[in-house]
Amino acid sequence: MGGSEPMALALAEAEAVRATTSPNPWVGAVVWGPEGEVSRGATSPPGGPHAEVVALEKAGEAARGATLYVTLEPCSHFGRTGPCTEAIIKAGIARVVVGVEDPDPLVAGSGIRALRDAGIAVEVGDREGEVRELLAAYLKHRRTGCPWVVLKLAVTLDGRIAAPDGSSKWITGPEARQDAHRLRAISDALLVGAGTVRADDPELTVRFSQSLPGATGEVPGAPGRQPLRVVLGKVPPGARVAPALEMGGELSGVLRELGGRGVLQLLVEGGASVAHRFHAEGLVDRYVIYCAPALMGGDDARPMFSGAGAPTMADLWRGRFVSVGRLGEDLRIELAAVC
Repeated sequence: MGGSEPMALALAEAEAVRATTSPNPWVGAVVWGPEGEVSRGATSPPGGPHAEVVALEKAGEAARGATLYVTLEPCSHFGRTGPCTEAIIKAGIARVVVGVEDPDPLVAGSGIRALRDAGIAVEVGDREGEVRELLAAYLKHRRTGCPWVVLKLAVTLDGRIAAPDGSSKWITGPEARQDAHRLRAISDALLVGAGTVRADDPELTVRFSQSLPGATGEVPGAPGRQPLRVVLGKVPPGARVAPALEMGGELSGVLRELGGRGVLQLLVEGGASVAHRFHAEGLVDRYVIYCAPALMGGDDARPMFSGAGAPTMADLWRGRFVSVGRLGEDLRIELAAVC
């Protein structure tokens, strides 16, 4: 995709802190000096400095007359930290290049206006598609108040998630399972149904230390962070998932409550009935399917979805492939609904 090299560096900075900044956005910034010198920064965990401030402090006097590239519009309000716009103006930055505007009502263009009012040139839209993809969970949450919903499934090639006896460990190999823990690491909450808790007794924790830097505290100075565990229904006594948030009712209400709790990304992990509910109600933003080169070979094994499907071809759900890649012997398929 097209776009500037400095914004590509800023995107890399943002990606590196994806697991540590929520509910703040994961943002990257680059100070690009007149002679090509570079200072980079990324958003710190909540309470710490934002990406722009980190990059400006590293640049020091080199920031004067330089261009600042930042993936998300700088904030112009007081929160846990001061306004980034004030730091940018004070540093003497001459030009700011922004990936996307911030839909947060506290910002929503006010940061760009503050910079322009101070005589700083501002451009918006550099690598916009890539920035929107990286910040999809944050952007949706700020627009709607609800989390970005990712449905994760591990399936055989014939679309089965468990054998007739209920066993499902392990359909996929270690590389796919590690990637699933990376998904957990960048999610704010994990959700399963009470039936899955009774059948599998999952812990719903991030357990692979290499899943993502900072996800479980292995990186010096990075806080350990485990996602909120959510169960639709009652948690049986002695379940390993406890303590967990027990929820019920309409899924739309569940999502609104989780969004109010600061959940930007929700990872739905099953089982088949829960997966079907989210799918049938059109609540899934992304499907991540780990497909093993294996076949159950019959109609008595458990399917991906448990519930009524499309009655005719005209009602078939169709999406688009976001990515398809190989993880060990398995495939990782990411799907999005066709808008």
